[in-house]
Amino acid sequence: MTTTLRPTEPLQHGADGALSRRFQVCVNSRPVGTLHLGTSPNLGARVAHILDLRIEEPDRRRGRGTVAALAAEEVARGWGCRQIEVSVPAAAQPALRLAEALGYVLRNRGMSKELGDTPPALPAGSRGRDMTGAEYEAWIAYESEHYARVWIELGVPEAEAYENSRVGHEKLLPRGLATEGMRFSVLDHDGTRVGVLWVAFREDKAWVYDVETDAAHRGHGHGRTLMLLAENQVIATGGRVLGLNVFAGNTPAERLYESLGYTTMTYVLCKDLI
Repeated sequence: MTTTLRPTEPLQHGADGALSRRFQVCVNSRPVGTLHLGTSPNLGARVAHILDLRIEEPDRRRGRGTVAALAAEEVARGWGCRQIEVSVPAAAQPALRLAEALGYVLRNRGMSKELGDTPPALPAGSRGRDMTGAEYEAWIAYESEHYARVWIELGVPEAEAYENSRVGHEKLLPRGLATEGMRFSVLDHDGTRVGVLWVAFREDKAWVYDVETDAAHRGHGHGRTLMLLAENQVIATGGRVLGLNVFAGNTPAERLYESLGYTTMTYVLCKDLI
C-alpha cells in the first residue's frame, strides 16, 4: 500500500512571507488522516513547522504517520527549508517517540504552573520594582544580542539569528517599555540590583519571556526569587496560570522550574533537512 499526501488547498502565503498548506494523508487514494504544514512563526521561512498531523484511529500503528512525516519533510525541502520542527504535547508520548525515531532532537520545552490565590512572599531584603527607561534601553540591547546568540548556538546562521531577534522583539514590543500587557521589573536585594524579569499578561495565562540573575549575583537563589516575583505579579492581576520556555541543556533552569512546581506541557523538537 502507498501512503501519499494530497493537497486540500492552494499554498497559502502570509503577509509576513509565511507559507502553509493543508493535506490529506491517503493510502491508495483513501483518506486516512490530515497534515497541516507551515513555516516557523519564530524562525521564519528557513524552518518548516508541522502544525498538525492526525491519523484516524483505524489506521494508526501501521506506519501511516511515519510516512506522512517523511513526506512533509520533502514538501519542506521543496519550499527551501533547511530545518523542520514540531511541537508535541507532553501527554502524546507515541508522537514523541515517533519524532525521536525520525531523528528529531529536543530543542526546548514549554512549562506551566497552576497558581494559588495567595501571592508568595519574597525573601527578606528582596524587593521588585519597575524597570526604568534607562535600564530598559540597556536591557533590550543585551537581550536582543543574547537571544540571537542562543539561536546561533542552536545552528541558525548568524545573519538570520540577528534578523529573527530584531523582528521578534519589534513584534512583541512595538512600544518598547510602554507596550501594553508587558511588565518589566528589576529585583533588588539589600538595595543592590541582582536581576531582571519580563512577564507578558494575556487573557488566559501569563508568560515569562525573560528571567535572569545578573552575572555577579548568581548562585545565591535570586533566580528563584525572580520566579516568585513573577508569580506574585500574576496572582495580583487575577491570573492563575504562568508559563515559560526553557531550552534543552539549560539544566540549572530546568531544575529550578521543576522544584517550583512547573510541569512540561509541550516539547519542541527539530531536525535538519539535508
